[in-house]
Amino acid sequence: MSKGMLDEDDQSIKMLDKLNNKVVRCNLCPRLSKYISDIKKSKTARFIEENYWARPVPSFGDPKAKLLIIGLAPAAHGGNRTGRIFTGDSSGDWLISALFETGFANKPTSISKNDGLTLSNVYLTAAVRCAPPLNKPNRDEIYNCSRYLYTETRILENTTVVIMVLGKIAFDAYCNIYSIKGLAFGHNKIYSLNGDKTLIVSYHPSRRNTNTGTLTWQMWIKIFQTAKSIIDQKARA
Repeated sequence: MSKGMLDEDDQSIKMLDKLNNKVVRCNLCPRLSKYISDIKKSKTARFIEENYWARPVPSFGDPKAKLLIIGLAPAAHGGNRTGRIFTGDSSGDWLISALFETGFANKPTSISKNDGLTLSNVYLTAAVRCAPPLNKPNRDEIYNCSRYLYTETRILENTTVVIMVLGKIAFDAYCNIYSIKGLAFGHNKIYSLNGDKTLIVSYHPSRRNTNTGTLTWQMWIKIFQTAKSIIDQKARA
């Protein structure tokens, strides 16, 4: 690897770290700030002894990622508790297991910030960085967080090949920051963006979807296999 590439990698790391530090200090959404503070006080019986993170949750992953995954928001007793996105909740279990099976993660579980999980070629982020009541952020909250999502996509622009959006809110958030019109939401819908990137759309791996069979494991793992295939094909081109 050339010195220029190393310098570029270092710059991306610094820029993402700077952005994540800004995210953690964000207080633009009073409703969300109050909600996550209240959750920290009330907790849930399973985690009553734990000290909740209860701040905006930073993104996580490989700063040279070819796959960017955009979720909805941290779970109240998942990322909002552990301080790491897709960590400590059922959606995280589904995501990390799929990433492990397709070679993007070194282990199939995501339990805590100190569990040794590392991601390769994938970066995880969300449309909203604070856990919202009932998992339903409002329009202003999504808009406030869109500045962070846009900045991340720009920092990762040179390496990303596939953008995967999990759920309608993530789909709309990504389309809105780039003023993309005319695309329909639906599971396993695949769109070419500007000829050099691919957008893969998925249902969110929430319990409401996975427990009802709206999203099965076979449906879920297929989109990661597709993402891996697209990335591998481009690497060989």
